[in-house]
Amino acid sequence: MNLRQRILGFYHTRKDATAWTLLAPGVLWLVVFFLAPILIMLGYSVMPRGLFTPVKAGFTLEHYQRFFDPLYLQILWRTFAWSLGATVICLLMGYPLAYLIARSWKWRNLLMFLVVLPFWTSFLVRTFAMIFLMRDTGLINATLISLGLITEPIPLLYTPFAVMVGLVYGFLPFMVLPIYASLEKLDLSLLEAAEVLGARPWARFVRVTFPLSLPGVVAGALLVFIPALGSFLTSDLLGGAKQVMIGNLIQNQFSAARNWPFGSAASFIVMALVLVAVVWYLRIRDTAPGGAEAK
Repeated sequence: MNLRQRILGFYHTRKDATAWTLLAPGVLWLVVFFLAPILIMLGYSVMPRGLFTPVKAGFTLEHYQRFFDPLYLQILWRTFAWSLGATVICLLMGYPLAYLIARSWKWRNLLMFLVVLPFWTSFLVRTFAMIFLMRDTGLINATLISLGLITEPIPLLYTPFAVMVGLVYGFLPFMVLPIYASLEKLDLSLLEAAEVLGARPWARFVRVTFPLSLPGVVAGALLVFIPALGSFLTSDLLGGAKQVMIGNLIQNQFSAARNWPFGSAASFIVMALVLVAVVWYLRIRDTAPGGAEAK
C-alpha cells in the first residue's frame, strides 16, 4: 500500500468516524425514548394482566383478540370516521388558504405568520378557549341570543360537532403548510403555457396546479389524519364522556383501568393502521407528478 492509499484510507476512516459521532446523539435519543418504550409495550401487549401488578409473566394474545369486540371496533370506526372527516374539512379549507398565500406576494409573510400563530399557544389552552366559545353561556350562544336569532342556547359542547371543530381547529395549520410549500415552488411558466394553449382557469387548476401540488396534499393529509387518529385531549374536553375516541380508550387503559397489556395491544393496532397510511402515502407520492417516478 503506497502513501497515497494510506492517506485516502485514513481520510475515509476519519470521515466515517465523524459521521457516526454526529449521528450518535440522535440515535441514542431515539433508542432510549422511542425504540425501548415500543419494545416494552410490545412485551406488555402479549403478557397476561397481573392481579396486583400491571403484568405478570406469561404469553397470551387475548388482548389483541379482545380489541375486536364490537364495542372497541365501534370506537375505532368512530375515530377513523372523525379523523377522515377532519382531514377532508382541513383540505377543503386549507387548500384555498395555501393557494392564496402562495399567490399573495405582498401579504405572504403576514398570512404565514397568522397560520403559525396558534402554535405560540399551548394546545391545551386553545382547547379550553373552544370550551368558552361553545358552552351554553359562551360567546357563540350569547351572541346569537343577543341578536334574537335563538331564544335558548344551542347545545354545541359535548357533541360530535364540538369534537370535529376542535380537530379541524387544532390541525388545520398542518394541512396548510405542506400544500403551501408545494404551491410556492410551482413553475408558473407551466400555467402560462396552459393558458397559451387555450386552457381555462378551472382546467389549468385541475390539469396542472392540483396534480403538481398533490405531494403536498398527501403530506398534509397524513399530518392531519395520523395525529387526529391518536388524539384524546380534544374528544375528552370537547366531547365529554360520550364521545370516546381510540386515544381516550388507550389513555384510560393506562390510567384509570390500569390494564396496561390491553392498552399496549390497542396502541400497536393503531400503529399498524398508521403504518398502512404511511405506506399508502409513499406509493401516492412516488406515482404523483413530481414524485420519484417522475424524476
